[in-house]
Amino acid sequence: MTLSFLRHGSLVALALAFLAPAPASAQLQSKVGGQSSVESLTAQEQEMLAAARDFAKRCGDMLEKWIAAKETTQEKLFSSLYYPIPKTDPPKYTTDWDRLADRDIQAIEEGVLAKSPVMIYAVLVDKYGYLPTHNVRYSQPLTGNPAVDLVNNRTKRIFNDRTGILAARSKASFLIQRYQRDTGETMADLSVPVMVGGTHWGAVRLGYRALDAASQSVTIPAAGRSR
Repeated sequence: MTLSFLRHGSLVALALAFLAPAPASAQLQSKVGGQSSVESLTAQEQEMLAAARDFAKRCGDMLEKWIAAKETTQEKLFSSLYYPIPKTDPPKYTTDWDRLADRDIQAIEEGVLAKSPVMIYAVLVDKYGYLPTHNVRYSQPLTGNPAVDLVNNRTKRIFNDRTGILAARSKASFLIQRYQRDTGETMADLSVPVMVGGTHWGAVRLGYRALDAASQSVTIPAAGRSR
């Protein structure tokens, strides 16, 4: 199979992924940076936002490091070439650079997950919703059982449902969405843009169990209000 054929097939697969109706996610609520100030967020949301901002910077720095080391190029990182992985449902894809994410990004993701027991996932996605490397808990070997694999092997998928694509493409300082995951869980998803070379590349997404806002109190240092 030639490289040109693979590239053609990957582009066709991408086109089909976006032309086909993505599964709708029940979006219950959203908060957008710039409209919802940080001061209006709950204590939990502020904690998650701080973690997501650090996460986004570390991922952006890592992607730029790959380019500087000539392990990949900016063109490849920003391309929409996805190579289908045979016999996967939902479909999975590889790219020209996802092996680098397997090597370097998962460790960053696991460090973020360890910060809070209410976090369900911490992932990096490109602007098309492609998730190259999921958390260890969601990168278990495929079993061939669709029900098991849907939960335990969620890596290398394109999450272009409404919640996923809004998170991936939002250029606001943050976006918080409450939605129903395709596994049936209702959760909060907080995303922050990831920049590469000053250009919007994608986002980091934190999924977590939202606490009841009424049970939380927020204390903001006076010095922090001007930021």
